[in-house]
Amino acid sequence: MAKNILVCDDAAFMRMMIKDILTKNGYNVAGEAENGLKAVEKYNELKPDLVLMDITMPEMDGIQALKKIKAGDPSAMVIMCSAMGQQAMVIESIQAGAKDFIVKPFQADRVLEAVKKVVG
Repeated sequence: MAKNILVCDDAAFMRMMIKDILTKNGYNVAGEAENGLKAVEKYNELKPDLVLMDITMPEMDGIQALKKIKAGDPSAMVIMCSAMGQQAMVIESIQAGAKDFIVKPFQADRVLEAVKKVVG
């Protein structure tokens, strides 16, 4: 069965790129969120197998959203996405429970490698 993935990024083109990579490789994009607040709402509504979460987003950043999701569901699987030069935030997100992180600009094989590693 295809794994359901929630894609969270404030940039529509980034969500589209990730969605394209995932769907071409047999994953199901269950939903999308353009900010951290929506990400938490969508997670609770959809209960996806995995969340791909951008760190820098309006309303609530990815790290806060990650903490809220993990507080409600400690078994949640989240991979963070960050731009270059966000090392401190990447470390903070791993400490908060993220399973992996992907650096932008995305390489399709790196996205798939991280997804496979976390949800198979």
